[in-house]
Amino acid sequence: MSERSVSRQRQNKRWYTVLAPEQFDRAELGETLAEEPDQVVGRTVETTLGDLTDDQGQNNTKLEFKITDVGSDTAYTEFIKHELTRDYLRSLVRRGASKVDLAITVRTTDDYRVRVQPVAFTTKKADRSQEHAIRQIMIDIVEEAASERTFEQLVDSVVQGRISSAIYGEAKQVYPLRRVEVQKLTLEAHPEEVAAEEEASVDVDEESVAVDDETAEE
Repeated sequence: MSERSVSRQRQNKRWYTVLAPEQFDRAELGETLAEEPDQVVGRTVETTLGDLTDDQGQNNTKLEFKITDVGSDTAYTEFIKHELTRDYLRSLVRRGASKVDLAITVRTTDDYRVRVQPVAFTTKKADRSQEHAIRQIMIDIVEEAASERTFEQLVDSVVQGRISSAIYGEAKQVYPLRRVEVQKLTLEAHPEEVAAEEEASVDVDEESVAVDDETAEE
Protein backbone atom coordinates (compact mmCIF):
# COMPACT_ATOMS: atom_id res chain seq x y z
CA MET A 1 0.00 0.00 0.00
CA SER A 2 1.36 3.40 -0.99
CA GLU A 3 2.08 6.16 1.54
CA ARG A 4 -0.65 8.24 -0.10
CA SER A 5 -3.23 5.47 0.46
CA VAL A 6 -2.21 5.10 4.09
CA SER A 7 -2.42 8.87 4.54
CA ARG A 8 -5.90 8.93 2.99
CA GLN A 9 -7.07 6.13 5.31
CA ARG A 10 -5.82 8.01 8.37
CA GLN A 11 -7.61 11.17 7.18
CA ASN A 12 -10.89 9.24 7.26
CA LYS A 13 -10.30 8.30 10.90
CA ARG A 14 -10.61 10.38 14.02
CA TRP A 15 -9.04 10.33 17.47
CA TYR A 16 -11.17 9.57 20.53
CA THR A 17 -10.00 10.55 24.01
CA VAL A 18 -10.43 7.59 26.36
CA LEU A 19 -11.59 8.38 29.90
CA ALA A 20 -11.59 6.25 33.05
CA PRO A 21 -14.89 5.67 34.91
CA GLU A 22 -16.18 8.26 37.37
CA GLN A 23 -14.79 6.32 40.35
CA PHE A 24 -11.34 7.06 38.90
CA ASP A 25 -12.24 10.75 38.42
CA ARG A 26 -12.65 10.45 34.65
CA ALA A 27 -8.86 10.47 34.30
CA GLU A 28 -7.60 10.50 30.73
CA LEU A 29 -6.31 7.05 29.72
CA GLY A 30 -5.06 7.94 26.27
CA GLU A 31 -6.42 8.14 22.73
CA THR A 32 -7.64 5.63 20.18
CA LEU A 33 -8.11 5.96 16.42
CA ALA A 34 -11.13 4.72 14.43
CA GLU A 35 -13.24 5.47 11.39
CA GLU A 36 -16.57 4.93 13.18
CA PRO A 37 -17.57 5.23 16.86
CA ASP A 38 -18.84 1.64 16.89
CA GLN A 39 -15.33 0.43 16.13
CA VAL A 40 -14.12 1.89 19.42
CA VAL A 41 -16.62 0.08 21.67
CA GLY A 42 -15.11 -3.09 23.15
CA ARG A 43 -11.49 -1.98 22.96
CA THR A 44 -9.47 -2.31 26.16
CA VAL A 45 -6.96 0.10 27.67
CA GLU A 46 -4.35 -0.76 30.28
CA THR A 47 -2.64 1.69 32.61
CA THR A 48 -1.10 1.71 36.08
CA LEU A 49 -2.53 3.05 39.29
CA GLY A 50 0.58 5.22 39.49
CA ASP A 51 -0.27 6.92 36.21
CA LEU A 52 -3.80 7.68 37.41
CA THR A 53 -2.71 9.03 40.79
CA ASP A 54 0.64 10.58 39.84
CA ASP A 55 2.23 8.33 42.46
CA GLN A 56 5.04 6.28 40.90
CA GLY A 57 5.08 4.08 43.98
CA GLN A 58 1.84 2.54 42.71
CA ASN A 59 3.16 1.51 39.31
CA ASN A 60 3.14 -2.11 40.50
CA THR A 61 -0.65 -2.11 40.11
CA LYS A 62 -2.05 -2.52 36.59
CA LEU A 63 -5.63 -1.49 35.81
CA GLU A 64 -7.58 -2.50 32.72
CA PHE A 65 -10.62 -0.71 31.34
CA LYS A 66 -13.05 -1.55 28.53
CA ILE A 67 -14.68 1.04 26.29
CA THR A 68 -18.46 0.80 26.59
CA ASP A 69 -19.75 4.07 25.10
CA VAL A 70 -18.59 6.79 22.72
CA GLY A 71 -19.51 10.46 22.45
CA SER A 72 -18.55 12.87 19.67
CA ASP A 73 -14.83 12.61 20.38
CA THR A 74 -14.74 10.88 23.77
CA ALA A 75 -14.74 7.19 24.70
CA TYR A 76 -16.06 6.11 28.10
CA THR A 77 -14.93 2.99 29.91
CA GLU A 78 -15.75 0.55 32.66
CA PHE A 79 -13.26 -1.09 35.02
CA ILE A 80 -12.64 -4.77 34.27
CA LYS A 81 -9.36 -5.82 35.94
CA HIS A 82 -6.89 -5.00 38.72
CA GLU A 83 -3.61 -6.93 38.69
CA LEU A 84 -0.23 -6.68 40.35
CA THR A 85 2.82 -6.95 38.10
CA ARG A 86 4.71 -10.24 38.00
CA ASP A 87 7.98 -8.54 38.91
CA TYR A 88 6.44 -7.10 42.07
CA LEU A 89 4.92 -10.42 43.14
CA ARG A 90 8.20 -12.20 42.43
CA SER A 91 10.01 -9.70 44.65
CA LEU A 92 7.82 -10.72 47.59
CA VAL A 93 8.76 -14.40 47.45
CA ARG A 94 11.37 -15.53 49.99
CA ARG A 95 13.16 -18.84 50.24
CA GLY A 96 12.07 -20.85 53.28
CA ALA A 97 8.74 -19.00 53.54
CA SER A 98 5.24 -19.83 52.30
CA LYS A 99 3.13 -18.24 49.62
CA VAL A 100 -0.55 -18.80 50.35
CA ASP A 101 -2.90 -17.88 47.53
CA LEU A 102 -6.53 -18.35 46.63
CA ALA A 103 -9.01 -17.61 43.84
CA ILE A 104 -12.64 -17.06 44.81
CA THR A 105 -15.66 -15.92 42.82
CA VAL A 106 -18.19 -13.72 44.62
CA ARG A 107 -21.24 -11.63 43.81
CA THR A 108 -21.62 -8.02 44.91
CA THR A 109 -24.79 -6.41 46.24
CA ASP A 110 -25.60 -5.06 42.76
CA ASP A 111 -25.17 -8.54 41.23
CA TYR A 112 -21.79 -8.23 39.52
CA ARG A 113 -19.83 -11.49 39.53
CA VAL A 114 -16.20 -10.90 40.43
CA ARG A 115 -13.15 -13.14 40.79
CA VAL A 116 -10.78 -12.12 43.57
CA GLN A 117 -7.31 -13.60 44.10
CA PRO A 118 -5.63 -12.68 47.40
CA VAL A 119 -2.13 -13.86 48.30
CA ALA A 120 -0.26 -13.94 51.62
CA PHE A 121 3.48 -14.23 52.19
CA THR A 122 4.62 -15.67 55.52
CA THR A 123 7.86 -14.89 57.34
CA LYS A 124 8.81 -18.59 57.56
CA LYS A 125 7.50 -21.92 56.31
CA ALA A 126 3.92 -22.53 57.45
CA ASP A 127 2.48 -26.03 57.77
CA ARG A 128 -0.54 -27.29 55.84
CA SER A 129 -3.07 -26.63 58.61
CA GLN A 130 -1.84 -23.05 59.01
CA GLU A 131 -2.06 -22.45 55.25
CA HIS A 132 -5.60 -23.87 55.28
CA ALA A 133 -6.56 -21.54 58.14
CA ILE A 134 -5.16 -18.52 56.29
CA ARG A 135 -7.10 -19.46 53.14
CA GLN A 136 -10.31 -19.79 55.15
CA ILE A 137 -9.79 -16.28 56.53
CA MET A 138 -9.31 -15.03 52.96
CA ILE A 139 -12.57 -16.69 51.90
CA ASP A 140 -14.52 -15.29 54.85
CA ILE A 141 -13.25 -11.72 54.42
CA VAL A 142 -13.69 -11.58 50.64
CA GLU A 143 -17.19 -13.09 50.79
CA GLU A 144 -18.22 -10.71 53.56
CA ALA A 145 -16.78 -7.72 51.67
CA ALA A 146 -18.72 -8.64 48.53
CA SER A 147 -21.96 -9.24 50.44
CA GLU A 148 -21.78 -5.71 51.85
CA ARG A 149 -20.53 -3.75 48.82
CA THR A 150 -21.46 -2.77 45.30
CA PHE A 151 -19.04 -3.62 42.50
CA GLU A 152 -17.59 -0.11 42.57
CA GLN A 153 -17.16 -0.22 46.36
CA LEU A 154 -15.49 -3.64 46.19
CA VAL A 155 -13.06 -2.39 43.55
CA ASP A 156 -12.25 0.62 45.74
CA SER A 157 -11.62 -1.66 48.73
CA VAL A 158 -9.16 -3.73 46.71
CA VAL A 159 -7.39 -0.83 44.98
CA GLN A 160 -7.02 1.08 48.25
CA GLY A 161 -5.72 -1.98 50.09
CA ARG A 162 -8.50 -2.30 52.65
CA ILE A 163 -9.27 -5.95 51.93
CA SER A 164 -5.62 -7.00 52.02
CA SER A 165 -5.21 -5.12 55.32
CA ALA A 166 -8.24 -6.90 56.78
CA ILE A 167 -6.85 -10.30 55.76
CA TYR A 168 -3.45 -9.40 57.20
CA GLY A 169 -4.98 -8.35 60.52
CA GLU A 170 -6.83 -11.66 60.95
CA ALA A 171 -4.37 -14.08 59.38
CA LYS A 172 -1.29 -12.86 61.27
CA GLN A 173 -2.86 -14.39 64.38
CA VAL A 174 -2.61 -17.79 62.69
CA TYR A 175 1.00 -17.39 61.52
CA PRO A 176 3.40 -14.42 61.22
CA LEU A 177 2.96 -12.69 57.86
CA ARG A 178 5.24 -10.42 55.89
CA ARG A 179 2.75 -9.19 53.32
CA VAL A 180 -0.80 -9.66 52.04
CA GLU A 181 -2.00 -8.43 48.65
CA VAL A 182 -4.91 -8.92 46.29
CA GLN A 183 -2.92 -10.00 43.25
CA LYS A 184 -5.88 -9.86 40.87
CA LEU A 185 -9.52 -8.82 40.68
CA THR A 186 -11.46 -9.52 37.50
CA LEU A 187 -14.98 -8.62 36.44
CA GLU A 188 -16.53 -11.90 35.25
CA ALA A 189 -20.14 -10.96 34.54
CA HIS A 190 -22.52 -8.00 34.61
CA PRO A 191 -25.87 -8.19 36.46
CA GLU A 192 -27.82 -8.82 33.25
CA GLU A 193 -25.46 -11.67 32.33
CA VAL A 194 -25.80 -13.21 35.79
CA ALA A 195 -29.60 -12.95 35.56
CA ALA A 196 -29.62 -14.58 32.12
CA GLU A 197 -27.46 -17.45 33.37
CA GLU A 198 -29.75 -18.01 36.33
CA GLU A 199 -32.84 -17.96 34.11
CA ALA A 200 -31.25 -20.49 31.76
CA SER A 201 -30.35 -22.67 34.73
CA VAL A 202 -33.94 -22.57 36.01
CA ASP A 203 -35.22 -23.54 32.54
CA VAL A 204 -32.87 -26.53 32.44
CA ASP A 205 -33.95 -27.63 35.93
CA GLU A 206 -37.61 -27.41 34.95
CA GLU A 207 -36.98 -29.52 31.85
CA SER A 208 -35.22 -32.14 34.00
CA VAL A 209 -38.16 -32.26 36.40
CA ALA A 210 -40.59 -32.68 33.48
CA VAL A 211 -38.56 -35.60 32.12
CA ASP A 212 -38.43 -37.21 35.56
CA ASP A 213 -42.22 -36.87 35.90
CA GLU A 214 -42.76 -38.55 32.54
CA THR A 215 -40.44 -41.38 33.54
CA ALA A 216 -42.30 -41.82 36.82
CA GLU A 217 -45.65 -42.08 35.00
CA GLU A 218 -44.30 -44.86 32.81
